[in-house]
Amino acid sequence: MSDAEESKPILDPLSARPLYVQLADIITKKIKSGELAPDRPIPSENHLAEEYGVARLTARRAAQELRERGLIVTVRGKGSFVVAQPPTDTPDGGTAD
Repeated sequence: MSDAEESKPILDPLSARPLYVQLADIITKKIKSGELAPDRPIPSENHLAEEYGVARLTARRAAQELRERGLIVTVRGKGSFVVAQPPTDTPDGGTAD
């Protein structure tokens, strides 16, 4: 087993948290750590589904969750990309300008 496989986060299908939220959280951590750089693509839905052993629809819903969080943008025909300037949370729950 390679180091990448050993350190890859595991999704918990028995958790009360939906799999798509768990997957979105994993990708969020990769964005915040710099593993996924700004203005660079995230793995495709097919790749995420295969890598984490989930349905493509689950990967698609995770991407939607990341768009709602303001962490990625999707360009039709090109894929999804990490935003250049991720939003910062403010105490009122909104995003800073």
